[in-house]
Amino acid sequence: MPKSRIRKKADYTPPPARQAQAIKLTNRAWVAPVMLAMFLIGLAWIVVFYVTDGSLPIDSLDNWNIVVGFGFIAAGFGVSTQWK
Repeated sequence: MPKSRIRKKADYTPPPARQAQAIKLTNRAWVAPVMLAMFLIGLAWIVVFYVTDGSLPIDSLDNWNIVVGFGFIAAGFGVSTQWK
């Protein structure tokens, strides 16, 4: 029986080298302190409201003080999206 011809395989050629792209790093050191401060202010606002039976922090807001406290907490989550 005749032997089949052996096909010559192409030599391996590596893909072209990519040039390194400069990564733009900005200083985001302010994010963590601001985020934690917003969380703590919001928590303290709500705790003070409950401990003083609604007379503090702002008496005229009445139960809207809870919304203000949660607003600070939500702002802390908004700031946390800037953390890298």
